[in-house]
Amino acid sequence: MSVPVRSVGYIGLGHLGVHLAASLVRAGHNVTVHDLDRSAADDLITRGARWADSPKAVGEASEVVLTCLPSPAAVNAVLTGPHGLLAGMRPESTWIDNSTTDRAELIRLAALATEHGVSMLEAPVTGGVHKAAAGEITVLVGGDESLVEEHRELLGAIGSPVLYMGPLGSAAVIKVITNMLAFIHLVAAGEALMLAKQGGLDLVKSFEAIRNSSGNSFVHETESQVILNGSYNIGFTMDLACKDLGFATQFGREFGVPLDLAGMVEQTFIRARSQYGGGAWSSQVVKLLEDALGAELRAPGFPDVLQ
Repeated sequence: MSVPVRSVGYIGLGHLGVHLAASLVRAGHNVTVHDLDRSAADDLITRGARWADSPKAVGEASEVVLTCLPSPAAVNAVLTGPHGLLAGMRPESTWIDNSTTDRAELIRLAALATEHGVSMLEAPVTGGVHKAAAGEITVLVGGDESLVEEHRELLGAIGSPVLYMGPLGSAAVIKVITNMLAFIHLVAAGEALMLAKQGGLDLVKSFEAIRNSSGNSFVHETESQVILNGSYNIGFTMDLACKDLGFATQFGREFGVPLDLAGMVEQTFIRARSQYGGGAWSSQVVKLLEDALGAELRAPGFPDVLQ
């Protein structure tokens, strides 16, 4: 059965958003895109997407608009103002946010959208840039369940599985939890590989042993590869990692949950950001250990970018 073609907008064509927008184009939807960097849309336009000069223009051209932005402040800036998304969206249209964002701000902006007659779903994604490029990234959805079902096919175009988490704000919490775990696993994987190296073990064999053990993790299977290659290129920056860990520790205070490991890992990432810069890949957190010991974690046969 064919999927109905829809007029869809996409705003935010960063490392992740550009692939989510490409999946919508690939699914045959009429896609209008916008980003602060016009060149980020070049490949999408060659595939059939249309460019809009402002968020407002995206809203005017679309029945559904998705956003993937780096911070709550960026989401607010895109949504509001005379050239903002809500100024262009028609009543009864839908805004879907793929960003990892602050729950309270998300709910505030959803209420603002409602005042304009626009429905809202949160749909942050998890699994990594390579999964987004393949259309296989997990989509975590929060909001009115009937609205989710109305847009399930569209959400399924950007990733799979599509998991309904509950009312608005639910997906924001679980997405932060999954990222918190990923950052903890990343620091642990770096320590494990360094222990193997300093113990005189072959790192290729050590990678495989860990991958086939009870100590394995998705992070080891993916990020350890670009660490061992030396590119560290996981498509996710230190700034984003620190932002998400900040959300996690904020939830810990809000919910009364002591987050000992998350708190330690947050400080490790803050130190790594200070050392290597906010635009450095988050996997470079492991380089703190490499630099401290003067020992690089390198092995042959690993890719510089995950496919």
